[in-house]
Amino acid sequence: MNTLTASNLDELAFVANTILTDMKGHNIFAINGPMGAGKTTLIKEFCVELGITEVVSSPTFALVNEYSANNEEPVYHFDFYRIKKLDEVFDIGYEEYFYSDNYCFIEWPELVLELLPQSYVYILIEEKENGIRVINYSLNTH
Repeated sequence: MNTLTASNLDELAFVANTILTDMKGHNIFAINGPMGAGKTTLIKEFCVELGITEVVSSPTFALVNEYSANNEEPVYHFDFYRIKKLDEVFDIGYEEYFYSDNYCFIEWPELVLELLPQSYVYILIEEKENGIRVINYSLNTH
């Protein structure tokens, strides 16, 4: 497990760049952490690093947002916080996204762990005192 620390929001750009560089060749990112830990904010930084200029926001009700990167490849952002049954994830055709070879950033991945591809980058954000975030990440296979 690799660990990075961000003492403010400005340092999340470095965190996003470092993780994308370290995990080059991997496109599924499962981002876990408590409510308010900064999952969406970190995903915004990933998107900036990938050249996305659109407004990035959590797809809490839509389940998935699609953004266009500089290379015009889509980038997908999922928020599974509100799902009640896995059938909802099947209904949006998750396989087409997860197995597309495009970047997928997933909030609340613990609710869909059994659906994730065999290999993905797992990120855990822990909130410490004074707003400091500890970001642990590793390649996970199951």
